[in-house]
Amino acid sequence: MKFKTIEWKGDRVRMLDQRKLPQEVQYLDCRNASSVAQAIRTMAIRGAPAIGVAAAMGIALAATKTRSSHPRAFAEAVAKVCREMRETRPTAVNLFWAVDRMEKVLERVESDGVEEAKKRLVREALQILETDIEVNHRIGKHGKKLIKAGDGVLTHCNAGALATGGFGTALGVIYAARDEGKQFQVFVDETRPMLQGCRLTAWELVQEKIPATLITDNMAGVLMRKGLIDLVVVGADRIAGNGDTANKIGTYGLAVLAKSHGIPFYVAAPTSTLDLSLVSGEEIPIEERSVAEVTHFCGTPIAPKGVKAFNPAFDVTPHSLIHGIITEKGIIRKPFRKNLRKMFAISNLRRERFQTVPYRARDSEED
Repeated sequence: MKFKTIEWKGDRVRMLDQRKLPQEVQYLDCRNASSVAQAIRTMAIRGAPAIGVAAAMGIALAATKTRSSHPRAFAEAVAKVCREMRETRPTAVNLFWAVDRMEKVLERVESDGVEEAKKRLVREALQILETDIEVNHRIGKHGKKLIKAGDGVLTHCNAGALATGGFGTALGVIYAARDEGKQFQVFVDETRPMLQGCRLTAWELVQEKIPATLITDNMAGVLMRKGLIDLVVVGADRIAGNGDTANKIGTYGLAVLAKSHGIPFYVAAPTSTLDLSLVSGEEIPIEERSVAEVTHFCGTPIAPKGVKAFNPAFDVTPHSLIHGIITEKGIIRKPFRKNLRKMFAISNLRRERFQTVPYRARDSEED
């Protein structure tokens, strides 16, 4: 990648301000945890894995700047920042997963001491970043086989390097297929109301010199009917235990269209996006953002004054519409509930025995 989404700079967290793209490439230096939290809330940084990394770095930054040398006072100060990070955005589970990891490190402050706890928290945040990049590449490796030479691939919102620590999930699949020498066409829908497809995904693909065509959100069905789309690959913000997937608003509509036209629909996400505590997508909290994002465009009103608007940031795609979930451990197929738990059981066994056990889920038409 020719850019870095987020970096640890010791006394600050530097992130690419995605609100400015594509007009200008501008970096934002966050010198305290509150400015990191604000960057997450205002979508200066966005994408489930990326905001998980940002939250972890914000906590580490707060730890390094906390002056108290008393373990209990230090722990209370950092715990307060952890709570602040949890309250930034409710849907993406990666954020909560990252905060959980940081809190686990914080639990050892009484035995480690404050200075050692600070070092451990910084190391944990950096490991979350490094692991995310590695995981993205593995997702790409598993998913690239789904793309054939000459295919038309449709993606939604932005699930690329900008949405992660680097490389990307859905776009990681596209990058990996490109790196293998395959020639294909990518279609990018604009993704109203914040235009992440138009502003961010199209920008990434131009940077990488990958052939891409931008379409409006209401064009997808026509392209599918004309036979121009062979595969749909999207990212995810949270995946329930049955495979139901929360992703950027508009994903569900694309899945319905893909199903109607017999086009495979895949979700690409790290296992940190899985939330097996949820029985189904009905339990996933859906963030509602300011209606001004719908009624205004680049600060200019585009709707009559006084009109009501509705602005959920995400929707939930039922598992029945999803062909498979591309993870760093392989492509998980139906029955999702059974195979997701099987994957986690194997992962836990691997950690216990310190050995590599590759996961291979079998195809099934069950849900």
